Amino acid sequence: MESFIQSFGESAKTALGFFWKAGWAFVLGYFVSGMIQAFVPKGKLTKYMGGADFKSISLSTFFGAASSSCSFAALAAARALIKKGAHFIAGVAFMFASTNLVIELGILILIFLGWQYLAAEIVGGLVLIAISSVLIRLTYPKSWMEAARKKVESEGSDLEEDFNWKKRIKSKEGWQLVGHKFVNDWKMAWEDILIGFTIAGFVAVLVPQSFWTALFLADAQHLPGWLVAVENALIAPFVAASTFIGSMGNIPLATVLNENGVLFAGIMGFIYSDLMVPPLVHINAKYYGWRVALYIAGIMYISIVLTALILNGLFSAFGIVPESARVVSEITQFKIDYTFWMNIVFTFIAGALIWLNKKYLQNHEMKMMEMESGGKLKKVAVILFILINLVGLSLFAYTQLL
Repeated sequence: MESFIQSFGESAKTALGFFWKAGWAFVLGYFVSGMIQAFVPKGKLTKYMGGADFKSISLSTFFGAASSSCSFAALAAARALIKKGAHFIAGVAFMFASTNLVIELGILILIFLGWQYLAAEIVGGLVLIAISSVLIRLTYPKSWMEAARKKVESEGSDLEEDFNWKKRIKSKEGWQLVGHKFVNDWKMAWEDILIGFTIAGFVAVLVPQSFWTALFLADAQHLPGWLVAVENALIAPFVAASTFIGSMGNIPLATVLNENGVLFAGIMGFIYSDLMVPPLVHINAKYYGWRVALYIAGIMYISIVLTALILNGLFSAFGIVPESARVVSEITQFKIDYTFWMNIVFTFIAGALIWLNKKYLQNHEMKMMEMESGGKLKKVAVILFILINLVGLSLFAYTQLL
C-alpha cells in the first residue's frame, strides 16, 4: 500500500512538473497565435482555395499555421473554409497545418524533445500535407464530397471578413481582440492539456519500460532496423488514438516514448496522429457524415505512416536521426532556473491578456460561436482527472512529511 501511495503521488507530481516546464511556452505560443489571428486578414484568402492546385494548398497551409493548435478548433475552421468554397484537399491541408505547424506546438517540442525533433516536425508537417494532397487527388470520391459540402452549407459560422490590419494593430480594440483570441484558445485547449499531461505523468511513473519495449520492438535485435521502423510507424497512430489526447497534450507522452527507446519513426507517427483520436473522428462524422469521416481518417493514417517512414529514411541517410537526451525526471524538476523566471514573467503577460479579453467582452455584446468539444464523456473525464491530480498531490505531500 505504501508503494502504491508513493507511486500515485509521484505520478501527480510528474504531471504537474510537465505543466510547470511548459507553462510559459503555452502563454507565449497562444499570445503569438492570438496576434496572428487578430492581425492577419483571412477574408480574401478563401477565394484562392477553391482548387486542388499548389496555390490553394499553400494558402491553406499558411492559414493553418497561423491558426490555433486546438484540434477541435482546427476541424471547425476547416468546415468553415469548405463552406466558403475551399476545396476539400485545402481543408485537409489546413487541418494538418493547424495542428502540426503552429508556433505553440513547436515551442513545446523544443522544450520537451529538442531542436532536432522540432526540425523534423516542420519538415514532416510539409511532407504530410503533400502526401495527403496527392492521396486525395488519386482517390477523391467526388459524389461523397458533394454530399458533404451540401451538408455544411447551412451549418457553422463564416470566417471573419477582411479588414485593414495596419489600422487594427494600432488600435486598442485590436489588442483587446488579441486578448480575446488568447482566452478563447485556452478555453478550447485546457481540457486536452490537462488530460494529456496527467496521462503522461502517470504513464511515465507507472508503466514499465518493458511494456514499451515489447510494443515497439525496441529490443528486437534479430529483426532488421527497417522492419522495426515500419512496425513503429504502423502502430504509433493507434497508440495515439487510444490516449484520446489532442495536439498539445501528446508531446509529454511522446517524451515518455522517447525515453523508453521508441524509434524516431514511431515518435513522429505518434505526434502526427492527434487528429486520429475517436472524438475528432466523431466530430468529422457530425460535419460530413460517417463515410467521409472514415475516409478522412484513412487518408490521415496512410499519410502519417508514409511521412514517418520517409522522415526516418531521409534523416537516416544523412545521419541526422534526432536522439533526444531528455529524461522525464529531469524535465519535471522544480528548481530556480530559466523556467521559474519565464513562468513569472508570462504569468503577468497572461494576466494582461485576460484583462484585455474582459475589455473586449464589455465592448462586444455578441453571441460567440459554440465550439465543438469532446462531449459529456470528456467533461466527466476532465473532472475525474482534476480529482486524480488533487488526490495525487495530497499523497505526494503526505509522503514527503513521513
